[in-house]
Order: sequence, then structure tokens, then C-alpha cells
Amino acid sequence: MKKTLLALAIGAVASVSQAAEKAGEETIVVQAAPAGDFKPGGDQPMPAFLDGQVANGGRLGMLGQQNAMDVPFNVISYTSKLVEDQQAKTIADVVANDAGVQFVQGYGNYAESYRIRGLKFDGDDMTFGGLSGVLPRQVVDAQMVDRIEVFKGANALMNGAASSGVGGMINLEPKHAGDTPQAKVGVDYTSDSQFGATLDAGRRFGDNDQFGARVNLVHREGEAPVANDRRRTTLASVGLDYKGDAVRSSLDVGYQKKTFHGGETGVNISGVDFVPEPPKNDRNYSQKWAYSDIENEFGLWRSEVDLTDNWTAYTGLGAQHAHEEGLYSGAKLIDKSGNATATRLDTNRISDSVSGMAGLRGNFDTGFISHKVNVGYSAMTKNEKIAWKMSNAADNPATNIYHNDGVDAPDSSNFNGSGGKYSDPLTSGRTRTQGWLLSDTLGVLDDKLLFTAGARHQKVVIRGYSKITGVENPGDSFDGSRWMPTYGVVYKPWREISLYANHTEALQPGKTAPNTAINYGQSTGIVHSKQNEVGVKADFGRMGGSLALFEIKMPSAILDSETRYYGLDAEQRNRGVEVNLFGEPLLGVRLNASATWLQAELTKTNNGLNRGNDAIGVPNFYAVLGAEYDIPTLDGLTATARVNHSGSQYADLANSKKLDSYTTLDLGMRYRFTVNQGNQMTLRAGIDNVTDENYWAGVDDSGTYLFQGEPRTFKVSVDYAF
Repeated sequence: MKKTLLALAIGAVASVSQAAEKAGEETIVVQAAPAGDFKPGGDQPMPAFLDGQVANGGRLGMLGQQNAMDVPFNVISYTSKLVEDQQAKTIADVVANDAGVQFVQGYGNYAESYRIRGLKFDGDDMTFGGLSGVLPRQVVDAQMVDRIEVFKGANALMNGAASSGVGGMINLEPKHAGDTPQAKVGVDYTSDSQFGATLDAGRRFGDNDQFGARVNLVHREGEAPVANDRRRTTLASVGLDYKGDAVRSSLDVGYQKKTFHGGETGVNISGVDFVPEPPKNDRNYSQKWAYSDIENEFGLWRSEVDLTDNWTAYTGLGAQHAHEEGLYSGAKLIDKSGNATATRLDTNRISDSVSGMAGLRGNFDTGFISHKVNVGYSAMTKNEKIAWKMSNAADNPATNIYHNDGVDAPDSSNFNGSGGKYSDPLTSGRTRTQGWLLSDTLGVLDDKLLFTAGARHQKVVIRGYSKITGVENPGDSFDGSRWMPTYGVVYKPWREISLYANHTEALQPGKTAPNTAINYGQSTGIVHSKQNEVGVKADFGRMGGSLALFEIKMPSAILDSETRYYGLDAEQRNRGVEVNLFGEPLLGVRLNASATWLQAELTKTNNGLNRGNDAIGVPNFYAVLGAEYDIPTLDGLTATARVNHSGSQYADLANSKKLDSYTTLDLGMRYRFTVNQGNQMTLRAGIDNVTDENYWAGVDDSGTYLFQGEPRTFKVSVDYAF
């Protein structure tokens, strides 16, 4: 795989260089396609607002790319230009622009997880070109991505059954060659001592430019702003595509390896009844011997064939192989003075997944009613091999989260084989999801009134196996299937305004018990959830936005504080209001702002315990205000700013442990100018958390781990496009 990617990369770079030589002194300008040229339902992305950074629409799973104004759902996209302008490294850096998405670190590891509309969404469940189970695990580098698309709300009709995602879905679209040849090299620095180099090159070729190739390469390593936290990223991705008159096809393959050494994994507060004061944010309360290595190979193939002018067949197939090996260490808190013990968990995890979809979409009229129909099938299988070792609690050495001088790693054990064979794990779990999609959007009054009705017959199969013998464990095996309806309406009284409402449902495998539970690694079963939503959207060309009111009900998995068993013993109801605003109200002034008011309440619990309390880790208010200003005295110079504010949040179901609210400020500058006969160079500099706010950023869903916010961080980058 690595040799193939390298060969493709060298070929693509050589081709781009030849094209650049032929271009001579001509200036290359890349522009988004006009909105009128956008054709919904396929793989062509929506044109972007905000100097090319934000698009009012995105992929709705098997329904393809859609203009948000035409669908009764809430979807917004962030582009690769925003990734570059904000010097974003991973997907978490990008979705920080949206108040509807809250970043939460994984269970005692370095995974990027999220809450969308207050409900957990695992980074492993992000889709790639509409397919689940394809992207690298835990942390995805943003360099290879053209669009980061956020869908808010239950979405089983469009995306089938993911193991999370009731509150929403994040889809990533791969980069493909544009209409003009390009080649861009860059270098970057992030404090304390991370250095990186990037390459992004692409071109089209053939008699009618029907073939395209795009390659992205990244290598970055060094120490993060937190002491002794060293990280390394290696990424290679290649996107090949064909655009014919009636056939469109693409192949995207990639390799990514993420390494974390000595990074913070969270403070375990399960044994105390208080939230400690956060340590100084540049100090490390973890241990130098802790690490995580995650290596992924992945690929995606998609095709569309126009059978007639009105009917198109589409297919997609993707796969991923992932290997995670880590030695994780958290600080288990003992008292308010910061005394703790250093825990140890060794994990060896191998996962393989295959995902596919196929369908037919078309347009036709019956009298005065227009129809946009879609019939499709999708399926995903995932096989996991997990083995673990753990230290005995009595052997864990003493440390202090405020004064951590480092301790030796305690010995670990698989506890008489219960953790499995560490060097060669047996299959511990299999998951299969599959479903048929049927949908029809009916339009009347020249499509001013659109009614979408659809249903998916979703089946979920979970099989759990003993880590010792490999024999199926009936207690960890579940089956579920049902028809799930979705219906919605859009009314456009004016071209710039859309009123909408929807009812959607989701069915998916339950969550996996965290390592703090006695049933660690076991599934909680099948989860069925429902959502109702109403709202209004606006698109005035220069400005766009939305207002949404929603309610989501779902069974909730909780960790019993006494038995330490993790199961579906509650129901959570999330009611909220979302506001988004983006565009350029004044020439040279751009805004991207959003806010979410949310009430996440436990409405049903085992024996009524904690009923009516707030859910863990969900602030009642979250807001983001981003702005850019083109300084008129120097052409190409832009000042940027972003404020993120989170309200307080609870760290336990009893609502006795509370994290304070916090506000962070990011500032930056960028300067674009022309050099060497029309080539473009861009300098960027930024400071995240300018005020060096010291705060707890969040807590995991079980209320076990607190995660600290990043300290003041300096970022500088230079790229040269030729």
C-alpha cells in the first residue's frame, strides 16, 4: 500500500509540474461553480459562501449532495479553504466553528469524539463520501479532506445505522483534481516544537480533461504545548476520478499513522465527589511511558451512471484496516490536593470493515406534482479483535495532578486470560448493519412546497465472542430490525426563505462499555431513537443562516455508580434551539456565528434515580463567533478572530459535580501575495486561547474522565502554490 501510494504521488507531482511549466506566466484562479450549475443528488459539492469557507448544504448520505434550502434537514459544510486559513490539523479543529458540535476526548485515550445536539458521536462513525466504516480510527487529518459536512439530527434514513450519531453525522468528502492544474507545498510550526511539511497537487488530463489525479502528503512531529506530549502524523492520500458525459467514477485510497507519546488522557474522578481545580494548562499529569500508535489503510470507490436524462444509478464500496496499540495511563484522583494514582491499560486492537451502497435515483412528474425518488441498499460489516492488559489497583504508583514528577510504569496482567491473548487477539466482536432505503420528494407550486417521505428497513446484528476461547457469548449478541419512517416538509414563500419541519428516527448498535466498567468492551444492545424538528433557513446570496427547534428522545447508556455496570438503563430527552449565521454583510467583512441552547434531561431512569437531572457533559448554552476583516491598506492582508463560549456542565448523573463555564479567544493574520510570475504565497500566523484560559473542557459520557482545554498555542505556516 505504502509503495503504491508513493508511486502515485510521484506521478501526480510530475504531471502537475509539467502542467505548471506549460502555464507559463498565466495566473491560475480557482473559483467555485455558480449555484445554478449545482445538480443535487450526486457527488458534486455545493458552492461555498464566506470567501469559499462555508457551504449552505452538504451530503445527506445516500440522498447525495443537497442544497440546504431544498431539504427539511439541517446541514452545513466547511471547506478545505477554511482548513488552510485556520491552520486546522484535525477534524476537531474544524467543527470548533459550529456551536452545534462539542468536541470531547475519547474514553481515556486520544480519540476525537463529539456531541452533536448534546448526544455522543464517535469519530470512528464519520462517513467518507457517504460510506461508514472507511475513515481512519479516532483521529483524522484534515489535509486530505475537501469538505467537512455536519448533518444535525437523527439520520438513519440517509446514513443507515452507525454505532453512534443520533444527534447528527459528520461526513468527509475527499479531494479531487480541479479544472486547473495545481501544486502547493507548505511548512508549518505549532508550539511547543511541532514542525510539519505538506504537499497538495492535482491536475486533469485526457482529450476532454475527463481524468483527474490529486495527491496529498503530510508529515508532522514534535512536542505539543503541554510538556512531554509528543505527536507524529504521517499521511498519504490519492484521489483518482473520471468525468464522462454519462459516467462519473472515483477511487480514493490512503494511509495514515498517528502516534501519541506521553499525552494527557484525562483525570479519573470516579472515586471522588468533587471536581478539582484544573492544573496549570501547560503541565502534564500523565506519564511519559504512555503512548498510542494507530495505523490505518483505507479506500473508497464510487460511480454514477446516467441511464437517461432523468435516471441515474449509483454505487459505492469502501474498506478500512486499522491497528491500534497503546499503553494508556490516567490519573485516578484521590483528594482535593491533587493526590492520585497512575493507572495502566495496555490495548491491542485490530479492526477491519467493509461498507457498500447501491441505488437508483430519478425525477418525473405526475400531473402537477414533481417527484424526486431514491431507492437504495447499503450495508456495513465490521470485525474487531481486542485484547487488553491492566495493572492491579494496589500496584498503581502515587502521583499528583498538580506536581507530576513522573513515576515508573506498574506491571500489567491480563487477569488469568480474561483480557485475551495480547500478542494475537481473537475476534471479540462482529457488527453487521444493512438496510433498504425508499424516499420520494413531491413538489407542487413550482416546487415551492416540497414534501419528503421515506423509510428505511434497517437491520442490526451484533455478535460478541469470548476473548479467551473465541466462542460466541450469547450475552453480548443482539439482533434488531424495523422500518423507520422519515417525513418532512419545506415551504419556500420566497426564493431566499425556506420553512421546514421533519420527523426522523435512528436504529443502531448501542455503545461499548468503557474500560472503567465491569463489562468493558461489551455492547449495550440496540438503540432506537426519534427526533422532531422545525425551523427556517435563509440564503440571500451574500448572507445565509438558519434557526432550528428540535427534540430528540433516545435510550441512554449509563455507568452504575455502585455496580460499575454499563447498560441502557435510562432515557434522555434533548430539547434545543440552534442559530447559524454566515456570509459577508459588508465588503471585506465575513462572519461565521452560531449558538445552541440545549436542555438535555434524563426523563426515564432505573427506579426513578436522577430523573429530571441534566445529562452528563452537556452545557445548556454554547456559542461561536468567528470573523474576518480584509485590511484595505494592504491588499491580501486579513485579520481573523474566533470566540468560543461554553456554559457550565455536570460531570455526574446526580448533578453534584459541575464544570465551570469557559470562554476562549483565537486571533490570527494571513497575507497572500504573488511571487515568481503569478505564483501565490500565503503566510499565516495565529494564537489559539490568547488569554491562556485554564479550564476543564469537558467530561466523557460516563462521568469518569475530565479533559483539560489546550493552553495558549502559537501557529505559523507558509505555503507556495505554483
